[in-house]
Amino acid sequence: MSARRPNILFICSRNEWRSRTAETLWRNDDRISVRSAGTSPRARVRINRNLTDWADTIFVMEDRHQQQLIERFGRQGLDGKIVVLDIADIYSYMDPELVSELRDALAPYLG
Repeated sequence: MSARRPNILFICSRNEWRSRTAETLWRNDDRISVRSAGTSPRARVRINRNLTDWADTIFVMEDRHQQQLIERFGRQGLDGKIVVLDIADIYSYMDPELVSELRDALAPYLG
């Protein structure tokens, strides 16, 4: 029996470009389970407590996403789980530069 795969959650604002690209890049990685969501009320998939509880690690694209999560859900259960990637909202879905930036930013965590 193998160990449980870590649950990884990617967060941006509307879950259309950055977090969705990250989910697409790692969705077939057998080492981890991935999902993505957004902080905006207009997000494709809106962040909720079930998703934050599910996640072992939450990668947010900007500092403001971390602040929004803490404001909405409180620090309990989030401390130590959130990693800020500092990836600006200047890319479209699967933009080659975004893919490269995500791979570089996540290499220390996901290999």
